[in-house]
Amino acid sequence: MDRPITTLFMLMSVDGKISTGATDELDVDKDFPKIAGVSEGLHQYYEIEQTTDLWSLNSGRVQAKMGVNTKPLPNKTPVSFVLIDNHHLDENGVRYFCSLSKEFVLITTNENHPAFQINERNLHIIFQKELSLKDALTTLKSDFGCERLTIQSGGTLNGLFLREKLFDHVDIVVAPVLVGGTNTSTLIDGKSLLSESDLSQLGVLKLQECKVLENSYLRLRYQVIS
Repeated sequence: MDRPITTLFMLMSVDGKISTGATDELDVDKDFPKIAGVSEGLHQYYEIEQTTDLWSLNSGRVQAKMGVNTKPLPNKTPVSFVLIDNHHLDENGVRYFCSLSKEFVLITTNENHPAFQINERNLHIIFQKELSLKDALTTLKSDFGCERLTIQSGGTLNGLFLREKLFDHVDIVVAPVLVGGTNTSTLIDGKSLLSESDLSQLGVLKLQECKVLENSYLRLRYQVIS
């Protein structure tokens, strides 16, 4: 395979929501710790997260929502981060990930992204005129030695990975809560299928593990078979 082996790893509600609402002020990382019956078992997700791949992909929008543009610079970790971003990260956000990452790879179609003005040893930029996830993954493996990649992005970007058949595994922690809301982001968003001829774009899964965690949480692990 000329690209990394990929795993979609996410925390979601029973109804598939990965956010607590449709505004940037609402977020599971900020809100689940406040909810009785949900907060007690939340630590299990973060403990499992610490065992995922040493390469992690996310989106600039998700990270900006989590406040990286205003956070102080963190300590270095052994994880290398990949962010797909055009305009959500500012200079501080870029420097945040340079400080956090072993290697930091930014994928962008914005030739004026503030990352181009930053000179850090571990900052690498993959510039594309049009976003190609497949080409970006190929470059991650060939140029940076990325063999396995955990994907933790938003529903829209997850939808692109699904439609382009770029998921190999799915690893989901299900929190015991229902969120609801038509406009609240789900595990997979993006364009809906419109005809029977589109059914080939579905992601068919084979269950590898269903583990009952504490406090009514579940962990579901699948292999993507088509």
